Amino acid sequence: MVDITHKNSTLRKAIAQAIVQVSLPETIQAIKNRTVPKGDVLECARVAGLFAAKRTADMIPDCHPLPVEFTSVSYEVGEMEVKILVEIHTIYKTGVEVEAMHAASVVALTMYDMLKPIDKGVMIEQIKLVEKKGGNQT
Repeated sequence: MVDITHKNSTLRKAIAQAIVQVSLPETIQAIKNRTVPKGDVLECARVAGLFAAKRTADMIPDCHPLPVEFTSVSYEVGEMEVKILVEIHTIYKTGVEVEAMHAASVVALTMYDMLKPIDKGVMIEQIKLVEKKGGNQT
């Protein structure tokens, strides 16, 4: 791992996104109505994202373990897609971009897994960092 011992702990924030594209309008209705056979997709995926945020350093070899002080998973449900936004805060020596993108990825994968029995055309798109604050940036 990169040596961060010389850095100061500051408030660091990151927002990442992922988009889950569906192929059937009925899939969005099942998500909204909570009738997907595997359960409440949005809530199950949110919990998976919270776990992922805290376990990022266990999965990404060069990622420093750090205290996750805040995690938010929110959704924008469209006609044929669900946009996932994950926001993470810490007060530490390094940023939380990887944690945010890891969590967004796991949320999307959880949704994919839960939706595949009812929609074979589900796709995950645009996993990316949307915003980063703290450290040398403000």
